[in-house]
Amino acid sequence: MANNTPVFSPSLIPDSIQTGLPESYTIRPLARDDYQKGFFECLNTLTWTGDVTEARFQERFDWMKTKGEGWFYNIVIEHEDRVVGNGVLIAERKFIWNLAMCGHLEEISVLKTDQGKGLGRRIIEALTAVAKNVGCRKVILNCSPENEGFYKKCGYEQSSIEMKIEFDGFERGKTPE
Repeated sequence: MANNTPVFSPSLIPDSIQTGLPESYTIRPLARDDYQKGFFECLNTLTWTGDVTEARFQERFDWMKTKGEGWFYNIVIEHEDRVVGNGVLIAERKFIWNLAMCGHLEEISVLKTDQGKGLGRRIIEALTAVAKNVGCRKVILNCSPENEGFYKKCGYEQSSIEMKIEFDGFERGKTPE
């Protein structure tokens, strides 16, 4: 697979999203060579990512491009050959609502040096548009209470309570088998 291969068709991102970005910033699908452009630096502003090698990144990218096609939509914002923003839409196919799809937004992150430029909002707008373009009935996300105001500004509203369970045996720094 070519290194600049996008994980999904760029045509799903409306041109209007690009025109709203600051000059020299580009919004596009994740590409196979984004590891070298600081993709994990960007994700690390959000949470711990582990010690992921380029080979493991490309293996996961190839899986998403082939087996995850049609349900994984990873968007990045690039500036000066560096990934400075990221977000993921997962399109869940349901049996309810007449076999509808529901979009889930995940991993919204912007490098601290690039925050305050409206990039996070553009990522949300792009992922929301992609969700609509692929046929999702609605889009949902989970966020921390301190980020609720940001998502409200993006048009989202509180609708439920998040619950979770964590499994024993996963250790930071240890690669899952």
